[in-house]
Amino acid sequence: MSAPEVPATYFRKGFGLKADVVGELSADYNGLVVDTLREHDYTLVVDDVTIRLAKEFGFCYGVERAVEYAYQTRRKFPDRRLLLVGEIIHNPHVNDKLRGMGIEILPLRGDGTVDFGSILPEDVVILPAFGVTIAAFEALRAIGCVLVDTTCGSVLNVWKRVDAYARDGFTALIHGKYYHEETRATASQVMKYPGGSYLIVRDMSEAHEVCDYIEGRADRETFMAKFGKAASPGFDPDVHLQRIGVANQTTMLAKESLAIGEEVGRAMERVHGAEARALHFRTFDTICSATQERQDAVIDLLQEPLDVMVVIGGYNSSNTISLAALCAEKVPTYHIEDAHGIDPDEGTVHYRVAGVKHVEATQSGWLPEGRPVRVGVTAGASTPNNKIGETVGRILATRGLTL
Repeated sequence: MSAPEVPATYFRKGFGLKADVVGELSADYNGLVVDTLREHDYTLVVDDVTIRLAKEFGFCYGVERAVEYAYQTRRKFPDRRLLLVGEIIHNPHVNDKLRGMGIEILPLRGDGTVDFGSILPEDVVILPAFGVTIAAFEALRAIGCVLVDTTCGSVLNVWKRVDAYARDGFTALIHGKYYHEETRATASQVMKYPGGSYLIVRDMSEAHEVCDYIEGRADRETFMAKFGKAASPGFDPDVHLQRIGVANQTTMLAKESLAIGEEVGRAMERVHGAEARALHFRTFDTICSATQERQDAVIDLLQEPLDVMVVIGGYNSSNTISLAALCAEKVPTYHIEDAHGIDPDEGTVHYRVAGVKHVEATQSGWLPEGRPVRVGVTAGASTPNNKIGETVGRILATRGLTL
């Protein structure tokens, strides 16, 4: 049997225009400072300030691909209205650049959905690297507009995993943020199957609450009050926690995802026995390789003596938040959205507090004075190199130095 014909209005592999946009992409996002750091073993020494850059940082392949496809789409359809379903990635500068190219970003509503009422068949709609829910995809296909799908391959791998769970009658227990675009899209995959179910846990603390319910230490009403928004419609913990398959949002803290899987598996084994665990519990590490590499590189960097750590990336960037959490375990850490978070004239840094949801602060005297200082730097997978270079410049300026 021949493969089904792919409609001419759906594109996942660009338009063969990479050579036409590569120069523009390089001009918009590359950075000479980062190139210099790479050439000198990821180290820059200026007077008594040493900058150490993690060896894996910034744009990953999935992000590069998504941004490149957006540029190709603009080049392919210069006279068409281009719409993007939410932010293409969680970096304000990249999204602002796309707006400057005439790509309209459709905002997410409070419930995480987008109003497609204004989209016309002649429009071109770009799907973000996070992917979209099945319902959103079907709604867009029904409109008949051109769809350019930039969903990251690592996200697609998670979709395949939860699809298999649902097909085999397992509840997908997803380590992620229930409101995040990627996790919403992943969770929607189980709804293709009658009776498909999912439950989303944010961290180990919430995973422990799931374990408590499995082991009979929690009541149904309290459990559903806590997880109602993070569970599939009609979720019944007495039924749907009998067979569990663990997956995760690709940008979460890898060691926590693995620990959650192990903790839930142990709880099931304590209640039902080892044989039942083998039959009714599955877990796989679905953290993407780029996320893992950046976390591993930070762990390696933290083995060195550092005075502070600067982590660059959007405040809503999950993988950047995870990097900051790792760093904060070892050294004073400042998660800044971009270089403007550092004010050399005032000697302050404005940052997102690691490990505390939606809390920002401004700190004076954050960079030690009167002695040599070592500053570690890394960036989330959606942060372009030029923003890293600008940050290095402001770190040095805080000590009255220039590149």
